Amino acid sequence: MLQTSARLLRLLSLLQSRRDWTGSELAARLGVAPRTVRYDVDRLRDLGYPVEARQGVGGGYRLGAGGVLPPLLLDDDEAVAVAIGLRTAAAGSVSGIEETSVRALTKLQQVLPSRLRHRIRAFEQATLPLPVRGPLVDPDVLTAIAAASRDHEVLRFRYVAHAGSESTRNAEPYRLVSDRGRWYLLAWDRDRDDWRTFRVDRMTLRRPNGPRFTPRPLPSDEEMAERMTRQIGEATWRYRARVVVDAPADAVRAKMPIPVDVEPLGKDRCAFEPGSDNPEMLALHLGFLRADFEVVDAPELAEALRRLAARYERAAGSA
Repeated sequence: MLQTSARLLRLLSLLQSRRDWTGSELAARLGVAPRTVRYDVDRLRDLGYPVEARQGVGGGYRLGAGGVLPPLLLDDDEAVAVAIGLRTAAAGSVSGIEETSVRALTKLQQVLPSRLRHRIRAFEQATLPLPVRGPLVDPDVLTAIAAASRDHEVLRFRYVAHAGSESTRNAEPYRLVSDRGRWYLLAWDRDRDDWRTFRVDRMTLRRPNGPRFTPRPLPSDEEMAERMTRQIGEATWRYRARVVVDAPADAVRAKMPIPVDVEPLGKDRCAFEPGSDNPEMLALHLGFLRADFEVVDAPELAEALRRLAARYERAAGSA
């Protein structure tokens, strides 16, 4: 009986991890015969889980909506991670989820052993939550995007760019990323035929989703992280300029807060296109390079540098 119950939990976990399974796939993962899989599926249905069966060549099993919540088995580290995640979500950037997270955390703490409650309290006492400054995101939108990524379905949505222009996009979703109070989607833009990063709060999904797609080979985690960091930074810039610096390219890259494309022009000379919300802010950041630089065809930045230099000159004279 214990072995059967454990197998049912394993089967339920598999059905939740992916949308569609064939009977042979489930049998191989569980190490049983296909007949046993059919028997276990019937058992799950008796317990209230709506497992759907489809006939034919493309047939298989799918866990439908409306089932009861399955039992949750967590080890110590998983329980602490879930509790900390709920605590963080209570002050997060997903609209409408704060109160729900607090209720779920209260239920979890009631059943945690004292040793785990002590670890969680230590974490809470050592952290200082800051107010969220980014735009709030509807949790239903996040789960819809995550489901489309899991099921390899094309997302169709209306997108509002940073400058305010609107467009209709068709994209293959791959990764959701949360950064500094904002949610972003890394996707393959079918209309631009390239990887793009979208702000989720600027997306309005259109239902139903588009057709299924064959997943593309993804860049490495390091490459994806660098790509998203660069695109996230560039997406918020209102002003950009080309700057030539009397320093090695590696030295300039190391001093930038986000990855940037730096073009080597020699051993101790390079060029890049930094950005900021306004020319004066960019002028301030360029001072941190601690190297001589030249502004190329950017009169707004040149004027901002003159104003900043005059201000510093007056401050030095008064001292």
